[in-house]
Amino acid sequence: MAETARVILWLDRIALALVLVLPAFVLHTRAAGEIDIAVVGVLFLLRCAVLRDWAWLRAGWVRIAALWWGWQVVCSLPFIGIGGTASLVQALLMVRYLVFAAALENAVLATPVARRWLQGVLVAAMLYIAGQCWLQLLTGRNLWGYPRYGDGSLSGPFYYPRAGAPLARLLPPTVLPWIAGLLEGGAVAGLGAAALAMLAIGTEVLIGQRMPTGLTVFAFVVAALLLPRLRRITLAAVAVGALVVGVSAVTPMLRPAYDHLVTKTVQQLADFPDSDYGLIYLRAAIITLDHPLFGQGFDGYRNACPDKRYFRGWALSVANPDGGGDKSCNIHPHNHYAEAATNAGIPGLILFGAMVWSWLARLARGLGTRPDPTRVGLFAAVLINEWPISSMGGFPVMESAGLFFLLLGYGLALSRSTDSTSPAGSRPST
Repeated sequence: MAETARVILWLDRIALALVLVLPAFVLHTRAAGEIDIAVVGVLFLLRCAVLRDWAWLRAGWVRIAALWWGWQVVCSLPFIGIGGTASLVQALLMVRYLVFAAALENAVLATPVARRWLQGVLVAAMLYIAGQCWLQLLTGRNLWGYPRYGDGSLSGPFYYPRAGAPLARLLPPTVLPWIAGLLEGGAVAGLGAAALAMLAIGTEVLIGQRMPTGLTVFAFVVAALLLPRLRRITLAAVAVGALVVGVSAVTPMLRPAYDHLVTKTVQQLADFPDSDYGLIYLRAAIITLDHPLFGQGFDGYRNACPDKRYFRGWALSVANPDGGGDKSCNIHPHNHYAEAATNAGIPGLILFGAMVWSWLARLARGLGTRPDPTRVGLFAAVLINEWPISSMGGFPVMESAGLFFLLLGYGLALSRSTDSTSPAGSRPST
């Protein structure tokens, strides 16, 4: 028994160390992130084998996720999908993310100490991205010497403009606990809480990426609904964010943010069907409707998009009667639900939606009566990541999936630890 306990202790320690360095890998080293997540999953399975405890497989979200994954594998078989062996292998490997989330919920983040360490790492990652954005705005270059991207967006610590998305996911679980804590103090602390909320939303506005900005505001609104004491502060922060947008229209240094958030948005919405996104979503819909049962297998959109059979435009479209032709092709359809449908047909879309719903239902459990700010922030982060009507990166891509499943697993672990009917280590959550 003592030897078994030592083995479990070391498996948990190694897994926790890997989880704590994962944010750095996700931000800058994709290959290392892939290895990290896979190893954490293997360590968790070894732990289960040593303890002969597989109770986590009975969790409701795990069963639904297994159905989604299994159907995607079936749809990616070479005689069903069109991606061949490469597509099948990628579909099989998707299970690594699901096992990783289960590992965080049931083992790696089972203790308060482990969760505090991860919270600190997430705060550091948030400050790293936000700080680099402000450095680039004020000095013209980030810490690595990269200037603002060619279109004027703030790229933060990256060369390409992708700082907005990870920051939007990190802000709710890292900033909301600070704001809530300050609100428990006096008037001065309350002003600090308001300033912090304004700074968070204002930073996203200045980055100049439309979808992350909108999702950040949405996340704070969701948090305000669950945490009533945040409502006035959220309203004030959104108003200040709108003011920053207005000021950016007449401030040369901030003008790129206005052009992205207002000018470009108005142009795209004015003729959305023939915009880049409208044509991409149309192509995804055509591929799905032509293959409603099985889709086209993993990476179905990328593999099927160049086929001229799908070059069909919107009804009465004059500008793009061929649906945009080759220019509508991309590595993914910029929406997780469209991606699920093109990969695995209507059944895959339904199962994907059910999986997301099972995650959100588990994360939301008890928030109505015990709205802990960190849990609320994690719920909001998962919600905005899977909000159906938004543009998104590819679901399995490490730059987005690595951070998403880290936050998801953290949220599941916190939910499990605060559920009086399912204390950590007793029985699987549902």
